[in-house]
Amino acid sequence: MHFSAIARIPGDSILSLMDAYARDPNPRKFDLGVGVYKDAQGLTPVLSAVKQAERFLLDHQKSKTYVSGHGDVAFGRLVSELVLGKDSPLLARERAGATQTPGGTGALRLAGEFIAHCLPGRGIWLSDPTWPIHESIFAEVGLKVSHYPYVGSDNRLDVEAMLLAMEDIPHGDVLLLHACCHNPTGFDLRQQDWQRVLDVVKRRELLPLIDFAYQGFGDGLDEDAWGVRLFARELPELLITSSCSKNFGLYRERTGALIACTHDAEKLLDVRSQLAGLARNLWSTPPDHGAAVVATILGDPQLKSLWADEVEHMRSRIAQLRAGLVEALAPHGLAKRFAHIGEQRGMFSYTGLSPEQVDRLRDEQSVYMVRSGRANVAGIDASRLDELAAAIAKVC
Repeated sequence: MHFSAIARIPGDSILSLMDAYARDPNPRKFDLGVGVYKDAQGLTPVLSAVKQAERFLLDHQKSKTYVSGHGDVAFGRLVSELVLGKDSPLLARERAGATQTPGGTGALRLAGEFIAHCLPGRGIWLSDPTWPIHESIFAEVGLKVSHYPYVGSDNRLDVEAMLLAMEDIPHGDVLLLHACCHNPTGFDLRQQDWQRVLDVVKRRELLPLIDFAYQGFGDGLDEDAWGVRLFARELPELLITSSCSKNFGLYRERTGALIACTHDAEKLLDVRSQLAGLARNLWSTPPDHGAAVVATILGDPQLKSLWADEVEHMRSRIAQLRAGLVEALAPHGLAKRFAHIGEQRGMFSYTGLSPEQVDRLRDEQSVYMVRSGRANVAGIDASRLDELAAAIAKVC
């Protein structure tokens, strides 16, 4: 038998959490596990701008033939402008270009393949903690994965420990940074922290890989790009992964990009030739629909304005949920302990709850979150904040 020696491996912990939540018959259950935005009705909506763009494409798109290896040209240009700024000198000098990928995860995998094939011997450094898939993606392509501290034992961002560890990263290694809305912690670097990290990057001659999965969900579309644009302005070379899953609500359409920034236009052609070759062996050509939707929205001033308003609404609602949960915890004497939830940014919160407390929340209160204590704040029902706070209080 050919398959007799194949072992079963554990399923993805978050997907398993989805299954457990679906099986729970409790009508008052909470889903704080899977990283999707939910509206006041508990739904992950299709944005109005997306619906309008899809209607336009239905009426006007004339072909379903393959797109190029780098994807839709308009998508790549417009996403690069969204990330780097429309007036970016890198774009004006043709020092930056986007390769369309199947989601931000595909962009990370393409970045890993590029590093492994074109920059052999380079290790990659991730924050501790980080998005778990970061670990497996880069290990899968054979990169040596190491870590720098990010959150201390007090469940607070420890910038000093992070910077101290970065000083020991070998020259030339790759440093992965979260642009905003750090997953899983929700703790973001301040502008002065970005500047200090940049100083270390220059001294150690590191190659930054910035994961930009939540643009617009932290402090705003341009505000969240501050660190990315600083690095692009100050460094000759940079890799950026961009995702349209959250801010366009295009989760299942798998729409993302890897943006390469080089010291001149000629070198960008070299790098992009390598990326196209690597992508050819991964997915041949990327899926079109999500990218066409994004290009339609960003290329139309009215649709772009509508979309920006919808992103701001989602961002504002998440911030209100954070503040509301801290307020709801106050009667239980827990407002100070969980004050960091209101200080964090984006969809996720590193709550500080232990794995055992998370287990009790699931088993006794039907509150589902990742065992690390990471909660998807964007999944909270605003009308049930008091109920959630009471459940948390019972395990604290």
